[in-house]
Amino acid sequence: MKDPRVEQLAKNLIQYSVKLQQGEKLLIEVDGLETPLAKELIKQAYAVGGLPFLLINNHELLREIIIGCTEEQLEVMASYDLNRVNDMQAYILIRAGENMSELSGVSPEKMGLYRKHYAQKINGTRYHHTKWCILRYPNHAMAQQANMSTEDMEDLYFNVCNLDYAKMDRAMNHLVAFMDQTDKVRLTGPGTELTFSIKDMPSIKDAGIMNLPDGEVYTMPVKESVNGYISFNTPSLKEGFTYENIRFEVKEGRIVQATANDTERINRLLDTDQGSRFFGEFGIGLNPYIDKPMKDTLFDEKIWGSYHFTPGCVPVGSPGNENWSELHWDIVNIQRPDYGGGEIWFDDVLIRKDGLFVPEALQALNPENLK
Repeated sequence: MKDPRVEQLAKNLIQYSVKLQQGEKLLIEVDGLETPLAKELIKQAYAVGGLPFLLINNHELLREIIIGCTEEQLEVMASYDLNRVNDMQAYILIRAGENMSELSGVSPEKMGLYRKHYAQKINGTRYHHTKWCILRYPNHAMAQQANMSTEDMEDLYFNVCNLDYAKMDRAMNHLVAFMDQTDKVRLTGPGTELTFSIKDMPSIKDAGIMNLPDGEVYTMPVKESVNGYISFNTPSLKEGFTYENIRFEVKEGRIVQATANDTERINRLLDTDQGSRFFGEFGIGLNPYIDKPMKDTLFDEKIWGSYHFTPGCVPVGSPGNENWSELHWDIVNIQRPDYGGGEIWFDDVLIRKDGLFVPEALQALNPENLK
């Protein structure tokens, strides 16, 4: 029996997220073998007069490609796939793999080659050239990773993905206005005392357009303005390895000391290139249905009462930008009392305390007002 929540999600993706128009080409890419949403997306694309195309990937096989890849091979792969991306007007990626750690064990050198000569080229072109949206699809692996039953995971998933994002979008306008007027940001909490400037940096709201689940407002710190120390209280899965107890000391924008459950490994990752020890994004999580980490960035960076701080490239950057890096790593800190609390200050104004917004104009973003 068809789940009506899948049909509603597909309609939202086609009509709201990528706003597919008659005659436009849509590439539907599926990582894994979960088919219900992809099937419904094809139907909904046809319903509005769009032209759906399909690509199915398998990370177990991709792992073998990366292990033995060469720079020349990746350049050829990228040229083929860039032609396809350039021919599309819209793109939807469904991540439904059975093992989020499938790329674990691939050497940092090979992963670096893959990021530089393939992934960054494809993702950068997709970002600038198409209307796009990325989302997970609930399966047993995703539920297990989140320590949830499959049924509970499905209920959570459809709650967060079929949220009234238009309502959230309107409420975000006030936070964008605050951020646009701000120079100095201060973050406090257990193991955290960090300051930086966002003066004249663009503030961007994400409410169901480029990611599902969604719910964040983000900007970029001025490159050399970040100073202090920051400790993250959520696990973070990156390239098949789960990092925990991450702590950075930062001076004039650069991470000068980094520790974690594998300090050697995290420092290798932060040495990816000249930009990877600087920060490209500061984002505030707002989704009222997401309240705990799941080791999935698409969910974790939207946790209500959280913020994320991102070593590496800024999403709106491009090679040559002073903040550009092959690395982009959203690491999350939750400031609710059950995670130790914390505060966000914009200049001399307390914006959020223990996960809840304080100014009256921002209280529409507190969870009880978004559900």
